[in-house]
Amino acid sequence: MPIEIPAAEGTAEALVARPSTTTGPVPGVIFYMDAFGLRPRIQEMTQRIANWGYVVLAPNVFYRDGSMTELAPAVDMSTQEGREAAGKAAFPRVGRLTPDKALPDINAWVSALAGLNGVAPGSIGTTGYCMGARLALRSATSHPDVVAACGGFHGGGLATDEPDSPHQKLGNARAQFVFGHADHDPSMAPDAVARLSEALQAAGLEATNEIYAGARHGYTMADTSAFNPEATERHFQELRALLDATLKG
Repeated sequence: MPIEIPAAEGTAEALVARPSTTTGPVPGVIFYMDAFGLRPRIQEMTQRIANWGYVVLAPNVFYRDGSMTELAPAVDMSTQEGREAAGKAAFPRVGRLTPDKALPDINAWVSALAGLNGVAPGSIGTTGYCMGARLALRSATSHPDVVAACGGFHGGGLATDEPDSPHQKLGNARAQFVFGHADHDPSMAPDAVARLSEALQAAGLEATNEIYAGARHGYTMADTSAFNPEATERHFQELRALLDATLKG
């Protein structure tokens, strides 16, 4: 069952996943969904991360546009046609979630995670997928005092020529980063990956920033035609190593 939390412009639903066996306070992680919203695949992913020993919060970042049920994909995304149809429905919402809206929401997500039962005080992690990778990066740069780990996978638009590009604020961050980019991804082309590397290095941040060969944009999403099992497992391994190193020490 989702919970409800106060966000910048209303009430937002969020999924919360907790460890199946661990007891006592554990570190918290914010999970930023892809454009297709909160659905069973996101529940699967958050629970897997939670079972490593974390409390995971996955907010409905599109709460302004509707509930998680209202925004759930209405088509079978396991076919290319279905995925494209779902994308056409979702992409306008992505465009409306501009930085001036996203940043106040991130404040709300960070606060909500800290207030959940079982979340240990101190540093948190973030991980994001597709457009959610931008939100994870913005979380790390806007809350450097608490975000110690940031993962971004098949993200788009992380390092553009725009003045409000997420990578422009990396000088503020203190987190450790892991990026796993999709191969031949027009939303994060090799020149953008290189630009992101340069910004990470200039900021003196510990990071890996790699393209997963043969993995399409959306490769972690098992309910879509873009799913790549090998790349997905690689992402889980690298994400767990990041979270464990930074949050469990």
